[in-house]
Amino acid sequence: MSTYAKKQGFGATLWDYLTTVDHKKIAILYLIAGGLFFVLGGLEAMFIRIQLAIPNNDFVSAGFYNEILTMHGTTMIFLAAMPLVFAMMNAVVPLQIGARDVAFPFLNSLGFWLFFFGGLFLNLSWFMGGAPDAGWTSYASLSLHSPGHGVDFYILGLQISGLGTLIAGINFLVTIINMRTPGMTYMRMPLFTWSTFVVSALILFAFPPLTVGLVLLMFDRMFGSNFFDVAAGGNTIIWEHLFWIFGHPEVYILILPAFGIFSEILATFSRKRLFGYSSMVFATVLIGFLGFMVWAHHMFTVGLGPIANAIFAVATMAIAVPTGIKIFNWLLTMWGGSVKFTVPMLYAVAFIPSFTMGGVTGIMNAVAPADYIFHDTYFVVAHFHYVIVGGVVFGLLAGVTFYWPKMFGTMLNETLGKISFWTFLIGFHLTFFIQHFLGLMGMPRRIFTFLDDQGLNTGNMISTVGAFFMAFAVIVLVINIIITSVKNVKVGNDPWGDGRTLEWAISSPPPYYNFKQLPLVRGLDAYWVEKMDGKTEMTPAEPLGDIHMPNSSILPLTTSFGLFVAAFGALYNMDDDKTWTVPVIIIGLLITLGSMLIRSIKDDHGYHIHKEELTDDHDKGVKA
Repeated sequence: MSTYAKKQGFGATLWDYLTTVDHKKIAILYLIAGGLFFVLGGLEAMFIRIQLAIPNNDFVSAGFYNEILTMHGTTMIFLAAMPLVFAMMNAVVPLQIGARDVAFPFLNSLGFWLFFFGGLFLNLSWFMGGAPDAGWTSYASLSLHSPGHGVDFYILGLQISGLGTLIAGINFLVTIINMRTPGMTYMRMPLFTWSTFVVSALILFAFPPLTVGLVLLMFDRMFGSNFFDVAAGGNTIIWEHLFWIFGHPEVYILILPAFGIFSEILATFSRKRLFGYSSMVFATVLIGFLGFMVWAHHMFTVGLGPIANAIFAVATMAIAVPTGIKIFNWLLTMWGGSVKFTVPMLYAVAFIPSFTMGGVTGIMNAVAPADYIFHDTYFVVAHFHYVIVGGVVFGLLAGVTFYWPKMFGTMLNETLGKISFWTFLIGFHLTFFIQHFLGLMGMPRRIFTFLDDQGLNTGNMISTVGAFFMAFAVIVLVINIIITSVKNVKVGNDPWGDGRTLEWAISSPPPYYNFKQLPLVRGLDAYWVEKMDGKTEMTPAEPLGDIHMPNSSILPLTTSFGLFVAAFGALYNMDDDKTWTVPVIIIGLLITLGSMLIRSIKDDHGYHIHKEELTDDHDKGVKA
């Protein structure tokens, strides 16, 4: 195993990451891919704001604007927020529960590569005849009549990517149920692990409806079926139901991990146990449960009738209660604490009023008669972004800053971090606060330009200026990451000084086997309990012994690549003059099925790290 300790060249490192099944390296892959898609989605947002900065602007055409609008929403939800959430889960959850890896390391890698190739396929649409243009929700009434292959890229890309997400969700469920270290009962799990647990269950039930909807839409567009074609006896509203049965839980799939991150940060930098831990756990579970009972509040203007509207309005208001419980518990965690305003703590404190504003406008949208007025205006755009940016993006920025030293062994610069935080916070509120009023003044959603003398000029210009502030903040963050990586100043296992949970008890970055001996958990905030007893490390729950580890594998990448190839054949197969499409489908499926066959018949038992190697004081396997 001594080869692990040697510094590797670029080629060897690249091969290491292409074949890795280590959850910590997969977290880095998710972070890089999600970060790149986040920047791409941000650029698309900048195009939108530049186009709407002044009336009658012709910066982009109407058709291109529809493509940018569609791809901005699709990229940010599916290809930026989701993978960045998975980056945090992979980096932290196995460490928090005292596990050596996730339950299925091979599937963990497969989940990443499926997501990556799905996202790549979707974005290749820009270079291959035009991107999808039917909105990120791709309502059937629009997508069925969209010319070109844009919507087909959307259908196939999201199916491949969604399969990866489903695999990852199942993996984390099994990991948390089966692989907790001795003493780590459910009611001793950190809040971030709890939120991951609930989110994994949501993924298990929310993604199949989306997959069904995408398959039906694929049959309509590619094979001439009529599931959503009203003229042929189909029902276009069914797509909306299928999409939002996925789409509303998706909001909680994104926001609950952010809640978990903030719970960790607020407890750490208040130097206090999280207030009302049990109520926070039950609130998390209740949000997950109620998240499936509110989807039709996206459809109040469809005409479902007063009874359906009333039921979904009440359910939507009810879901605000557990969220309110969380907000008061966070405030009471800080109350009387020894609060330290680090960059992650600034994001956490700013999140509370920002997200609350998004929640309040959500309750306004829950009133069905009022929603008739708000529905197709910028008021809803403002509400949605206050929830997603003020909640999810703040959470991800806080989480990346907080866990950066654990993932990479270096600390991001606090001064640059604070510059990034303040410009992002100011830019966020400048961009979206004014949009509430633009909406109430009658500005519709999804329009590519507006007329002069409608009273919308000033608000739109302010919104665009705010977007440039946020873009600047992201640039500063990237500079911060580059400087930190070049300096490469190493930190200890507990760089913030007040770590409470198991991940802060081992070196930064952790050794590839995580724990030499599984730790014994003696209470909530396991590491803090040991600190209070005057110990510097965890009490082991087992004697030192050999550790079984999985082998790396290129098969997750090849399995995913095969589907990526086959998707191109399927996409162009509907064109009359294409004879090469069926061979491409066959080649792609052969790559995938061949990889699966090799995985099935190959006798791969992994390898063992012998306990003699573990007695060395220097943890081998931590790359310098």
